[in-house]
Amino acid sequence: MADADEGDEGSGEGTAGATGAGAVAECVLCRAPTEYPESHKGSTLCPVCEWQEAERTACSG
Repeated sequence: MADADEGDEGSGEGTAGATGAGAVAECVLCRAPTEYPESHKGSTLCPVCEWQEAERTACSG
């Protein structure tokens, strides 16, 4: 039964961080959880949006 509990824990990882003690900031574009704490200043992007923004700006020139 321990294996089933571990599987559930991994699948709810995104929501657990947002409701836990160490709340994370939301992405300003898609509102997904980011790698930054809620107290982070400036615009916060999730890893996917951060990667897409870097790709977009790298190709403009």
